[in-house]
Amino acid sequence: MADPSTYRPAPGAIPTSPGVYRFRDAHGRVIYVGKAKSLRPRLSSYFQDLAGLHPRTATMVTTAASVEWTVVGTEVEALQLEYSWIKEFDPRFNVKYRDDKSYPELAVTLNEEYPRVQVMRGAHRKGVRYFGPYGHAWAIRETVDLLLRVFPVRTCSNGVFKRARQVGRPCLLGYIGKCAAPCVGKVSADEHRALAEDFCDFMAGRTGNYLRRLEVEMQEAAAELEYEKAARLRDDIGALKRAMEKNAIVLADATDADLLALAEDELEAAVQIFHVRGGRVRGQRGWVTDKVEDVDTAGLVEHALQQLYGGGESVPREVLVPALPEPVEPVRQWLAGLRGSQVDLRIPQRGDKKDLMATVQRNAQQALALHKTKRASDLTTRSRALQEIADALQLDSVPLRIECFDISHLQGEDVVASMVVFEDGLARKSEYRRFQIKGFEGQDDVRSMHEVISRRFRRYLQEREQTGEWAVPEEDDPDTGDGGARGEDGRPKRFAYPPQLLVVDGGQPQVAAARRALDELGIDDVALCGLAKRLEEVWLPGEDDPVVLPRSSEGLYLLQRVRDEAHRFAISYQRNKRSKRLTAGELDSVPGLGETRRRALLKHFGSLKKLRAATVDELCEVPGIGRRTAQTVAEALSSRTPAAPAVNTATGEIIEDGVVETTEPMAAAPQTAPSQETP
Repeated sequence: MADPSTYRPAPGAIPTSPGVYRFRDAHGRVIYVGKAKSLRPRLSSYFQDLAGLHPRTATMVTTAASVEWTVVGTEVEALQLEYSWIKEFDPRFNVKYRDDKSYPELAVTLNEEYPRVQVMRGAHRKGVRYFGPYGHAWAIRETVDLLLRVFPVRTCSNGVFKRARQVGRPCLLGYIGKCAAPCVGKVSADEHRALAEDFCDFMAGRTGNYLRRLEVEMQEAAAELEYEKAARLRDDIGALKRAMEKNAIVLADATDADLLALAEDELEAAVQIFHVRGGRVRGQRGWVTDKVEDVDTAGLVEHALQQLYGGGESVPREVLVPALPEPVEPVRQWLAGLRGSQVDLRIPQRGDKKDLMATVQRNAQQALALHKTKRASDLTTRSRALQEIADALQLDSVPLRIECFDISHLQGEDVVASMVVFEDGLARKSEYRRFQIKGFEGQDDVRSMHEVISRRFRRYLQEREQTGEWAVPEEDDPDTGDGGARGEDGRPKRFAYPPQLLVVDGGQPQVAAARRALDELGIDDVALCGLAKRLEEVWLPGEDDPVVLPRSSEGLYLLQRVRDEAHRFAISYQRNKRSKRLTAGELDSVPGLGETRRRALLKHFGSLKKLRAATVDELCEVPGIGRRTAQTVAEALSSRTPAAPAVNTATGEIIEDGVVETTEPMAAAPQTAPSQETP
């Protein structure tokens, strides 16, 4: 019996996206397949106290030896992938249908005089069109309910149909327009069969012509002032589009393809491959590789194809990749030679295959993030990284506390700096600090770095003075502009501990500025280095040549993580300041008007331009605004000249007066940094 804690994923390693997960036993056999709207809470529920689990679940988690997951885009995709894997692996702990029925499918009985749409299970019957399979019968019923208003095909049982013919009165669906009522002769058998065939064509994916035809009919009805007919056609088009929500996990039945996606950084790349056979995802594999050479995405794709198919893996008809190797023709010929026929090697541009490629890409990103999490959380790896840094920089001991500083601005405005702290190789976010550059205006990264280092270590010296160990030099005034919170005894609490290693983002100029700041304060027991992003070189004070760590070095990987985290934190703070500056308006200085009521006014009127034109009575209509406050606002706005329109310097867009932008949280990781931002 295995202990689930031995293979429990690390905290934060599991994504919150929808997905499908598999538990494997010690022999690698899949023993359970499940799906989840959010993988993290679902998988975490399996690793609670065994006494709180269902006996069958407790048996499963103690039988398992590992767990893995695949990220998908939607819950429907998770349903379909779960079905495919249950059919493929036949896991022993998954619930089986007692009557040995398969998963439900949508069926159209074209072998009957009046075809019927229904849910069917089990073996396929001759003359019946099937669509699916679906994870649950409710998924079929939701789709059918949307389509019946456009294709009112019969859905009733034979008994109900015969009874309606006998009494000459249709069922409820016939009265509300969701059945053409062939039972009472509203349509002929041929007309009803035509409806059923249109239904099948739509479900088979031939939707474009039908939608265009409905749109033309809608426009013609509107032009002829038949607005009720146009509205009905509009609703029909909306229902069809909702029913057309694509499922990227399932492609056309004849599709045989391998989809390859990559997620990469400067040192590593994660490769993910989905094997699609017969339109279904039949397998998934992936690996993480070190980028030991300077190679681009196209080169990584070529290496991945060589590793995948060079070992004898069968080559499908299509191979879909994020970038084509250069030159591409030799690779195509090599794949064609392995397959014995032509292979379509290309980048998907549109449709279901592009959607599925996006799913593979998400899994590659998740695999790389998981790999980094495991690498960072492994004690042995962290210890080796710290030792490699100590050896490369010739330190007396390993740097258990590392601080990194970074400068960020946008074209010389909103200049800020960040300080991040890593202790024992792990981020200590409670120790992160941020700075506004106050000593000068404009863009000067070297001068900014000198100011920030000086302010940080002046605070440290002030703290040491409190304990009587060191004295603050008389010529240096303690910095008090960084939100210096103090304890009950009045002592500053933010910069109490010195680092063993100080890292700055940059090359020789930034390192020299930091060294000068430390020398001015008389600090000589803190090691210092800089990490230049272009070639990942480590610069030491006073050295003409950089220290070059191996690309696969754990020490370089740790320094990169520290530098990238400082960069992220600085960019986040800089964007936050810029957003607040751009959204600051005339309402900010109105006496008695707080943030909540300012936002309420702007939300109600939409902009300051409309707010200026509002009367006192109109202002009073805003919740929380009384007549006295309304009069104050009206007088304040009427006495001021409208300001010139603000311009977002990052995008060039004109920002309408007073429109409230949403600012991202200070610690949120930005997806991409604007091209003008530094560092």
